[in-house]
Amino acid sequence: MQDSQPKPSRRGFFFAAAATGAAAAAVVALPRMQVSEASVPESRPAPEKGGGYSLSEHVKHYYRTTRI
Repeated sequence: MQDSQPKPSRRGFFFAAAATGAAAAAVVALPRMQVSEASVPESRPAPEKGGGYSLSEHVKHYYRTTRI
């Protein structure tokens, strides 16, 4: 009679360990991500001919967070 479940492998172990670490990091980071309604910018209507990029405060904040 053959076992219906495969034997555990190293690859599966490391995958589970990485997933657990990512979940733990997300749980730690979530309480710090508090956004008040006043800090959310109002959305502008999309331009008719494209060219929707604008250097808003949100974009400036993103650029500041990507600096090394």
